[in-house]
Amino acid sequence: MFASGATVRAVAVGSRAQFTAMNALIEAHGLRSLVDRVLPFDEAVDAYRHYAAGGAFGKAVIRTLVSPALRRSDPRPT
Repeated sequence: MFASGATVRAVAVGSRAQFTAMNALIEAHGLRSLVDRVLPFDEAVDAYRHYAAGGAFGKAVIRTLVSPALRRSDPRPT
C-alpha cells in the first residue's frame, strides 16, 4: 500500500453508543432519507450529473437490483 502512493486518513464517525442512540432516534421518530429520484443502473451517469450539478434535493439513488422487497420499501410511487 505504501509503495502505491495511497494516502490513509482516519475518519472519526462517533462511538458505538452514539451509533446505537442515533439509530434509536431514527426509529422512534420514523425518520426516512429524502430521495430526490431513483434511477435504474443504466442511467447512472445521468444520476451523477444531476447530483453534481446541484439539482438534487435529497439523495439520487441508483437502483442496481430490482426485487419485490425493494419495490415495497421504495417511498416513491412506481
